[in-house]
Amino acid sequence: MDSNLEVLCKDILEAPNTEGLLLANQQGLCISAKGKPSPESSGILVALSEQAAKLEPNSNPPTIVLDYGDKTCFIQKHGITEAVYRKKK
Repeated sequence: MDSNLEVLCKDILEAPNTEGLLLANQQGLCISAKGKPSPESSGILVALSEQAAKLEPNSNPPTIVLDYGDKTCFIQKHGITEAVYRKKK
């Protein structure tokens, strides 16, 4: 993985209450999964980001927030799709 991407992952994972990070390419293949996320979910996360972009074409890029139990997942696409998993306070 690119060293800039490694630095980004490290910075995100050091944020308070962050439990994991998943990065996926445009084909839905997992580039990196650290912490809680399962690499098998990468295709679904990419599909969600693509559908959200169709729903909100003027939001560049839209952010999807999945709220479940004591966790929240933020999904956004910037060339690659990133999903950040955080524990609620």
